Amino acid sequence: MAKVLFLNGPSHGHVNPTLGLVTELVDQGDEVIYFCTDDYQKKIAKTGAIFRSLGEHAKLPKENSHLKKNEQFFDIALRMVLSTEKVVHHILDEIADESIDYLIYDSMYPIGHIIGQILKVPTVASHAVFARPEELLPANKNMAGMEKMYDHPAFKEYKTMVKRMNEAYRIEVPNLMGMSPHYADLNIAYTSDYFVTNPVDYDESFRFIGGPVSTLKEKMDFPFDQLKDKKVIYISLGTAFNKVNLDVYNIFFEAFRHEKDTVVVITAYNTDLSPFDIPDNVIMRNYVPQDEILKYTQVAVTHGGLNTTSDLVYQEIPFVVLPIGGDQPYMADRFARLGASITLDKETLTSDILREALDSVQKSQYRDNLRRIKHSFEKAGGYKKAVEILNIFKEERNIS
Repeated sequence: MAKVLFLNGPSHGHVNPTLGLVTELVDQGDEVIYFCTDDYQKKIAKTGAIFRSLGEHAKLPKENSHLKKNEQFFDIALRMVLSTEKVVHHILDEIADESIDYLIYDSMYPIGHIIGQILKVPTVASHAVFARPEELLPANKNMAGMEKMYDHPAFKEYKTMVKRMNEAYRIEVPNLMGMSPHYADLNIAYTSDYFVTNPVDYDESFRFIGGPVSTLKEKMDFPFDQLKDKKVIYISLGTAFNKVNLDVYNIFFEAFRHEKDTVVVITAYNTDLSPFDIPDNVIMRNYVPQDEILKYTQVAVTHGGLNTTSDLVYQEIPFVVLPIGGDQPYMADRFARLGASITLDKETLTSDILREALDSVQKSQYRDNLRRIKHSFEKAGGYKKAVEILNIFKEERNIS
């Protein structure tokens, strides 16, 4: 069977959607060599793929404490970009003795696009972010911190690196800044044509397979007994921008502090909330078994990330969206325009607004529209459909 190279960056939101696809490829006999950072080794290995580390240079840099919270993301992004050349060298060294049939890479991971050009093999892009570039820019153009990338003292170093790579590999290094997706010969998007703004804007290389289905069955200690016979509200702001505005957590606390029949479960990934007065009816963890928590959940608050919203859609749990950055404003807008959710503004959010929105999304019209999205996801075919598409892709290119 085929030998597949899979490249992805260090992001739960981009790795998790691929796990079901990789499992299906391995199950049909393909050999998948999956590169990511070391902290993703365990979950990737569970798929049956061969895990390879992207190396030390691919790790997320530590935050610069001298910068404001909402500027740190862009500082980290630039410093990651500057490691591109070293990571490319590392990957090429690791696969020097491999005969790769085709490459799959995350569409927001430019190193994948670079490696594809160097290897000159057929390419497939995995789209955890599927908004069109013009749909991403309006929502993010005023995000504080972007100017830091261009004013950063290392920006000249970046331009020199790009020139050096273009000359060394005789390729076209893509734009490594901003939020531009990197398209491939085949593009697989984890959504439905019903969900995107305008399906005709996507060319014939795009295939929509529906929202990702969680394959993570992680056992961890959690007080599930505290959720029984309670109204459970689940809150998750993801892992990428969840520390940008810590004040929203205090709004969560105050909104439900006095509701004794309510339990609020908050996943606060690597977030220090010790300065706040956390109510007794709040259970907060760095990471939670989301799939299990949702079995108890009546309503949720999400940042709009692909994995969490897909889980909520499949389990038909009403939710509101509090977008913070990245493609989250786009996701929030799509759910709102399809009548399945309400978008909240982190700058104007209050406890009253939050409670009112959570009450509203539990009404029948929102639930009905949520089911329509669920039906479109299921109709798209999921991971098995993706493998069918990939097998046709291989046949057309004489890959056995």
